[in-house]
This record gives sequence, structure tokens and C-alpha cells, in this order.
Amino acid sequence: MEKHVLIRHFDNISQLKLINNGRSTRKGKSHEDGFRRNLQLYMAVIMLRFCHFFCDLRTFCEKKVPQFIMSKLAQLAKWASQRLWLFFLEKHHKMVKHGKLKKLEYLILSPEKILTKDSVTVAVDAVMYYRVANPMSAVCNVSNYRTSTSLLAQTTLRNCLGTKELSQILSDREHIANTMQSVIDMATDPWGIKVERIEIKDVRLPMQLQRAMAAEAEAAREARAKVIAAEGEQKASRALKEAADIISESPAALQLRYLQTLGTVAAEKNSTIIFPLPIDMISHMSGMNTKSVSAL
Repeated sequence: MEKHVLIRHFDNISQLKLINNGRSTRKGKSHEDGFRRNLQLYMAVIMLRFCHFFCDLRTFCEKKVPQFIMSKLAQLAKWASQRLWLFFLEKHHKMVKHGKLKKLEYLILSPEKILTKDSVTVAVDAVMYYRVANPMSAVCNVSNYRTSTSLLAQTTLRNCLGTKELSQILSDREHIANTMQSVIDMATDPWGIKVERIEIKDVRLPMQLQRAMAAEAEAAREARAKVIAAEGEQKASRALKEAADIISESPAALQLRYLQTLGTVAAEKNSTIIFPLPIDMISHMSGMNTKSVSAL
């Protein structure tokens, strides 16, 4: 009887232990599930706060200090992708890490051989000054804004000068530069690029054309010199004719002119000229010659 009671007592103890173990297992599972739910909730809140902070920082940097957009966002995206396993930010880090805002940049356009409207081949050097007005557009809308802007500037230079004659290129550089600036600025506006200025440095011609133009210019200068000399002789002959008419009207003026000429001739070699004949006889002889000519 006692043995039977002890066996029942041990059975009750084992059942109690099994019940307690089941209760503890259920409690452990419930605690583990609650911890997981709380952890997921906390992670969701942290993610939302981080995304909100990231968007606020991006907006603030874009509006207030655009020169720090690229470097700060790149550092933040890199830190988040490495520490928080936010791999979707890695592409943003790679995308913006090379973009930095500078105040003013220049681009030297290599010499381009261009065929003008009058079939003349010239080599033109130009320089372009630009700046990044919108860093986000410069990075997101084009793969490499420097290379793209350079290619566009070279193409625009070739197209603009191809519709001009050589004389227009040499004389209207400022107008051509302004036209190129407006065209390139309009094309690069979606890329966030602002073209400030374009200057045409030099226009080089082939050697044969330079010699031909030099010969043409020399011939033109000689022709102008001959025309100027002929015009001077014509004016001088008219003045001499007017002087002769005035002198012929007054015999005394002829004698004064005769004496002036003698004084000029005598002053050249410091000599003295003596005429044995009086001037009246000379004037009388000149008058007789005039009458004989008129009689004929």
C-alpha cells in the first residue's frame, strides 16, 4: 500500500514538472515573439526617421549650401551603406561622390579645321567659361558634364563658323561668340550648366592663302597710292592754271615772279646773277611774242 502511494506521489511530481516546463516554454516563446515585434517596430521607426532626415538634409543642402551637396550626401550614403546595410544607398554614393560645385571653370577648345561659306579652310581656337549652376542636374542628368559640354561646344563652333564667310569671321568675332554662347547655354541648361562667356582666340589661315592675301593687299595699296598721286597732280595742275591766269592778267606779277625765281636759284649755290638787259626789254619782248602768237 505504501509502495503504491509513493509511486502515485512520484507520478504527480513528474506531471507537475511537465506542466511547469510547458508553461515556461510557452512564456519563453511569447517573450521571444514580443521582442522580435518590438525590434521590428524600432527598426521601422529608425528607418523612417533616417529617411526623413536624409530627405531634409538633401533639401536643406540644395537650397542653402549647394556647394556641399555632393560631398556630404556621398559621405552619408557611404556610411549608411556600410554600417546599416542600406545597400540601396550605394548607387547614390557612387553617383554623387565625384560631383563638386566650382565657381567658374574654363574649357579650351582645340583648333578646329573649319570650311567657311566661301570654301576657305581655317583653324579656329576658342575658350569657353562656364560654371555649374545646378549640381544635382549636372550629376543626375548627364554622365559626364565636362566631356558633354566640350563636345557640344566644338560642334556649335563648327556649325556657326560654317555659315560665315572669311571676312565675316575676321571682322565679327564678338557677334559670333555671343551667338555661340546663347546656343550652348540653351542646350546645357538641362544639365545644370551656365555658360558665362566665349572668346575666339585666333583664326589661322593656310600659308598659300596668307601669301595670296598679302599680295592682294599690297596690290590694293599700290593702286590706292597711284590714285592718290594722280589726284594730287590733278589738283596741282588746276592750281597752276589758276596761278597762270592771274599772272597773265597783271604784267607786274610776272616780273615779281621772275625776280623771286632768280632769288631762289641764286640762294642755292650762294651765287650772284647779273643780267645786262633791263627787265622792261624782256617784258617788251614777251609782249611781242604774245601778239605774234595771237596773230597766228
